[in-house]
Amino acid sequence: MSDLGGLRSRIDEIDARIVELLAERMNVCRDVAALKATTGATVIQPERVRQVLTTRRQWAIDAGVDPDFTEQLFRILLSETHRIEVAHDRGTASPSKVADVLHSALDAVGCRIDHVVIAVGDLAAATRFLRSLGFEITPTDDAAIVVADGGGVTVVIVGPGDPAVDAHLAEHGTGVQHIAIEVLNAGYVQGLLAAADVPLLTDVIVDDDGHEQVFTVLDPATGVQLGFISRSGNRVPVNGRNVRALFRALGSSAPRD
Repeated sequence: MSDLGGLRSRIDEIDARIVELLAERMNVCRDVAALKATTGATVIQPERVRQVLTTRRQWAIDAGVDPDFTEQLFRILLSETHRIEVAHDRGTASPSKVADVLHSALDAVGCRIDHVVIAVGDLAAATRFLRSLGFEITPTDDAAIVVADGGGVTVVIVGPGDPAVDAHLAEHGTGVQHIAIEVLNAGYVQGLLAAADVPLLTDVIVDDDGHEQVFTVLDPATGVQLGFISRSGNRVPVNGRNVRALFRALGSSAPRD
């Protein structure tokens, strides 16, 4: 445990330096905002965004860090940079969250929306719509499932033709089938939900790529079903085989007490 304590202390020191670097970066961004305001330069410059993401991905590869993970971090940084540049002359509000308070246990383990799965009656029409918005459409190993990526946003579109999907469409129609929220540990979240008497549709489902997911029942008040996903294996994109397996698992599951 003493070794663990020492390693944790090193992590704390590194994180403190990261925060200091973030503060330094944001201060430079404020200087950029002030300069742009005097020159009339546009806030969003797509070529610069592409350059930042491309070079940071390469730096990550060279350093042995997952480039997709690194890109996620820099997309968040770019979003905050944009906010600072747009709001630089509006003043700043005090943080709304007290540093030593977490609202719930889920607040401690929830990360982000990982992806959204949409069941559609017409896959071709849905694909055309998302492509028209600027999403990049990627076929999967399943002809009835495609993945639409736009920056850091992933939408999985599932078309008809499978009994589990057809049953879902017959009951609920076209629309969001579930929202997948990335969490640090799906099993831990399962315990939280059970303790809160949230109706669960499944235990933790583990696919071949090491994605662990647990699902709530579809909420009649909102029409939304939530999945909580943690990645215990390699970081791999959503594929048709796993989505199909999840649909069938969900279709054959009864709510758990």
